[in-house]
Amino acid sequence: MRALLGSGGIRTEERKTLYIEETQRHFGDVKQILFIPWALDDHDAYVALMNERGLDAGYELVGIHTFDDPINAIRNAEAISVGGGNTFRLVWELHRTRAMSAIRNRVIDDGVPYMGVSAGTNVACPTLQTTNDMPIIRPESFVTLGLVPFQVNAHYFGGSTWVRLQDGTYMEHFGETRDDRLCEYHEVNDLPVVGLREGSFLRCHDDTVELVGSPARVFVTGQEAIDITPGNMMTALSP
Repeated sequence: MRALLGSGGIRTEERKTLYIEETQRHFGDVKQILFIPWALDDHDAYVALMNERGLDAGYELVGIHTFDDPINAIRNAEAISVGGGNTFRLVWELHRTRAMSAIRNRVIDDGVPYMGVSAGTNVACPTLQTTNDMPIIRPESFVTLGLVPFQVNAHYFGGSTWVRLQDGTYMEHFGETRDDRLCEYHEVNDLPVVGLREGSFLRCHDDTVELVGSPARVFVTGQEAIDITPGNMMTALSP
């Protein structure tokens, strides 16, 4: 199993460069990538934006929505990439089309390389339960691909939130922090969670996980959170 899981937030040139380098390192000499844009509403615009911003990384991205038979497209794909957006929308469509099991079989059984960003990373986990997204639609199940045996909280940040006001000053927002939310998750669930910061990636190869980009925070039930630096292989991610 080979998966490259990114948090997203590709908004700077430095992050874009890392994104392209990691994409090319992961997919190698693959020519065509089956791109799944189902996390957003306008699928054609999503594929066009990826190409316009150079996030195709030099590969041919073919949207799954352009095929009459999405399952057949998955069965014939050299590589699979799942983009970000709303995780509930994405999971709803993956279950509705029965693409969830088809993708899992290709990645786990056939070794097809998988890349996910944001929502695409969320669905690589066992469930969608650590997404930040609004549940705009109810999918058949919260169960997702389960390519890795842990959860990811994409776009993670530590500390409290401050809101920038119209006059340029900042005011603290006293709602729950991301750490608070993940502690709530562990009140009723046991899987480890990786808090993956913007512009970061997890290189997942079978049982090994390597962090690239920014430091991450690992949350384990009943333990203090652990801060992981880039380059480290994560060994605390088995349930």
